[in-house]
Amino acid sequence: MENFTFYNPVRIHFGKNQVVKLKDELKNYNNILFTYGKGSIKKNGVYNRVSEILSDKNIIEFGGIGANPEYETLMKAVEIGKKNKVDFILAVGGGSVIDGSKFIAAAINYQGDDPWNMLSKYEKFSSAIKIGSVLTLPATGSEMNGGAVITRISSKEKLAFGSHILMPVFSILEPEVMYSLPDTQISNGIIDAFVHIIEQYITYPVNAAVQDAYSAALLKVLINEGPKVLENRLYYDSNANLMWAATMALNGLLAAGVPEDWTTHIIGHEITALYGIDHAQTLAIVLPGVLSAMKEEKSEKLLHFAQNVWNINIKDDNTAIDTAINKTEEFFHSLGIKTKLSDYNIPNCAISEICAKLEKQNFIKLGENKNINPEIVKKILEHQK
Repeated sequence: MENFTFYNPVRIHFGKNQVVKLKDELKNYNNILFTYGKGSIKKNGVYNRVSEILSDKNIIEFGGIGANPEYETLMKAVEIGKKNKVDFILAVGGGSVIDGSKFIAAAINYQGDDPWNMLSKYEKFSSAIKIGSVLTLPATGSEMNGGAVITRISSKEKLAFGSHILMPVFSILEPEVMYSLPDTQISNGIIDAFVHIIEQYITYPVNAAVQDAYSAALLKVLINEGPKVLENRLYYDSNANLMWAATMALNGLLAAGVPEDWTTHIIGHEITALYGIDHAQTLAIVLPGVLSAMKEEKSEKLLHFAQNVWNINIKDDNTAIDTAINKTEEFFHSLGIKTKLSDYNIPNCAISEICAKLEKQNFIKLGENKNINPEIVKKILEHQK
């Protein structure tokens, strides 16, 4: 196992009627920027519950943060936050709202020319407005980490940034809010969490027994509980297990002391930026191609995956690995998510365009071994066309 420092200060309030904890959590803040998405929280009652609890505070609302939070929209919130001298940001929604709120939090205090430089030029920042979250969709794990992914429409870029200072002070997780979510959002959330785990798990072995076992266990939870949620949307226990698994998939524990990949995400971001495909759908497209193209380099961990996640006991290693990859793709299909570029009407010429965008952004040495070059990316996408 490699050396590591693990730090996660996020306080989690998990279970039924946990939104009441907002009263104590926000008692020391007065000017609160209340961010949310396209309005689903007004339909499921979360908006009214939060508003009632915060009725004694100066609340500045900012809604309309989309599924891929856009820089252009978020900058409007930054100006509102500055004007009102907000001292806290409460993000109520899924990972996109929380990601967008992290950008707002950093950009309000940013002293440079353009806050986008924090993403495009990796400019460092040392302060941010504190944030908290009320999670309404399990998927990204943003409620318990300091990372965020933001899209800039004008340049068709989708980039990541992060810092420990962007970790929420607290996050409230109520599984019952999942009852009213569309099936597609549930399926997307399952796949997003699934691939988060894979990116930290299927690399090369460093004798990290805890992380390997934990990764395999979380994947099995997603495989077992995800379909139960889709079958019975009101089954509390399965919703709770799915929500907690998605949070644990990207809170730093799995990445401690192990190599990470993230090729699938980086390629997927370009597909979303260019063609507007849902983030999780791009992951479902790209992951089988990555695992197939890199199965020799990833063979030991793929065998662990085959045996400990899919219960595959085939003597021939190559056959076992291929079976595990096929089962993964079949699992995505069972959730109603397709896995080919052509399924989303993305033309073959897009492959060259995606590779060109990656090269432009200097993503030319991807993967845990930094050996996935543009030619291999092309091979990955050709596999999934």
